Amino acid sequence: MTTLHTPRIPAGAYDDHLARVLPIAREQRPWVPGDGALPSLFVSHGAPFTLDDPQWLDDLFTWAQSLPKPRAIVIISAHWEDAPAAVSGAAAGTPLFYDFSGFHPRYKTLPYATPDATDLAHRLTVTLSPATAVHERPDRGLDHGAFIPLMAMYPAADVPVVQLSMPSLDPAALLQLGARLRTLRDEGILVIGSGFMTHSFAVFRRPDLVAHTEAFDEWAVDALGRGDVDALTDYRNKAPGAAVAHPTADHYVPLLVAVGAANDPASAVSTIDRMVMGNSTRSVQLT
Repeated sequence: MTTLHTPRIPAGAYDDHLARVLPIAREQRPWVPGDGALPSLFVSHGAPFTLDDPQWLDDLFTWAQSLPKPRAIVIISAHWEDAPAAVSGAAAGTPLFYDFSGFHPRYKTLPYATPDATDLAHRLTVTLSPATAVHERPDRGLDHGAFIPLMAMYPAADVPVVQLSMPSLDPAALLQLGARLRTLRDEGILVIGSGFMTHSFAVFRRPDLVAHTEAFDEWAVDALGRGDVDALTDYRNKAPGAAVAHPTADHYVPLLVAVGAANDPASAVSTIDRMVMGNSTRSVQLT
């Protein structure tokens, strides 16, 4: 039986996605100042499962198409914690960082060669200074928390992208980091936190644990709807099912970057709302 775990053709859904949407992506209307600030986004990514799920790919692409094409993208992924803050390689075609194992070799051959992002890296450094020192990691390409969702959202790979590391996994600190990125949105730069609304491997082995991931997801929707930043930051003590839904913080805390980058924390709209393999792929847009 063909499943996300055992696709008939590895990344075959992505091949079909490219064939269908690439011409559309190339014609996407670019952002102009009259559009106003772009939103901030929290994206749930699954790697490489996203590339084998036609609905997930289509949902991400449709979401990106609902916005003007950004001038550039700053993305913070669950998979890069580095202190002090660091920025990924900005040169055109910097090789991707295939930070996963145990999958078909093809997934480590799929390209995502984005344009030169030197100006963006400089703008990001200026934005965060002097409160946050930013170090360059020129050989560190985008990791799968960055390139997997972007392959679906912007398949033409025609938007400059840099990845910013998380200096820590402290929710309050990342909320403040997001706030310092907020002004970039006024310049047509898309700010994305990439994680997973719930990230439980235990639910794979014990499907009965889905009650915990569902409870966490419902709590997050409520907290976001109320703009309850204190609760979102103190999720370990406030959220039901947190120990199962997020045994580690890495996939949750990018949400705080997106919330911090928003003008209105209560503005969150769910753009993707689906359970996959017992986990919530909920993704949200904030203004």
